[in-house]
Order: sequence, then C-alpha cells, then structure tokens
Amino acid sequence: MKKKRSISSRRWLYEHFTDRFVKDAQLNNLRSRAWFKLRDIDLKYNLLKDKMHIIDLGSFPGSWSQYALHKIGKYGYIIACDINLMSDIPGVFFIQGDISIQETRMHILQLLKKKVDVVMSDISPNLTGISTIDIPRSIFLANLVFEIAYMTLSNKGILLVKIFQGLGVKNFFNKLQLYFNIVKVCKPVASRNRSREIFILAIGFKK
Repeated sequence: MKKKRSISSRRWLYEHFTDRFVKDAQLNNLRSRAWFKLRDIDLKYNLLKDKMHIIDLGSFPGSWSQYALHKIGKYGYIIACDINLMSDIPGVFFIQGDISIQETRMHILQLLKKKVDVVMSDISPNLTGISTIDIPRSIFLANLVFEIAYMTLSNKGILLVKIFQGLGVKNFFNKLQLYFNIVKVCKPVASRNRSREIFILAIGFKK
C-alpha cells in the first residue's frame, strides 16, 4: 500500500508541476489553477456581472473570489467561507468555518446585506482515493451548499457547485431541477481529464 501511494504521489507531483494552468497561475500571481475553472465556466455562460452579491463556499486559497472580484466591481460584494484560513483579499469578507456546522451557516446569514445573486462552491472533501468514500462525501457537501443557496439566493439567482461523478449525483441533479429553470453539467478545460470532478450549474432560482 505504501509503495502504491508513493507512486501515486510522485505522479501527482509530476502532473502538478508540469501543468500549464499551474504555471500560468504562478506567472499571473493567481492563488491557484482553480481560477481558470471559474473563468472557463463564466466565459461560456456569462455568469458574473457588475454589482453582483456572491457567496463563495470552500473558498481556500481564494482563486474563485479573486476572479469574481474583478467581474463584480467596487459595488459588488463577496462573502467567502472555508474551514481553512484564507489570506486576505481586499474587498472579500472571509469567514473561517465548517459549513456542516450550524454556527457557521448562521454567521453567513448574519453578514448578508441582502439576498445574493450567486452561490458558488469549489468545495471538496478530504480525499481518500476511494470512490465509495469520496463520492458520498462530495454529495453531502453539495447538499449543504444547496441548503445555503436555498436560504440566501435571490429570485432568478445562480448556483455553481463542484461534485464528484458517481452514484447519487443524478439524484442531486434532479433535485436542482425542481428549484432552478436551467441545470447543466460543466467540465471546464482546466479540470483534469482523469478527475471525477464536474460542476453543476443551476440558473434561475425559483424558491
């Protein structure tokens, strides 16, 4: 088992440091390659606009907030939340907390100035490499993100959430169809081909 993990770790390190998106992120002073995932989806669907109010869940290290901030302008507003401490981004209000804990969810609600236009989440569970563990954990987190979206989204609002492909994802997709006018599956170019991650985009919230 140790030998297998060692080979897997070496492969990940090789892929990481030869990855063009990692290199581009470093060259452009971006917080991570995830910046390009949000950019790909935003450019395709024209999601983020001036003056929007946004909640960014699973925000560490901050690349999605970093991207969104430049799209929403000085009159926009971002609340970011992650269990890990995120370095400050001027113009982004950060909450360190676990969204599975009610206190964290209440903290987010208390900070809202009004209903938000977008809830976006690149959140991921701690990965074991065992799909029968990782996929249910991912779906659990996606459902928590939806609960927060349900409480905070304005009419016709947008939800963008990462989830791992596998058993149970179709049920989550079908649930979103009850609450949104349009629901799509996205696989941005910056998402690694062998990764199980996909992004579900739900547009037009109808509470």
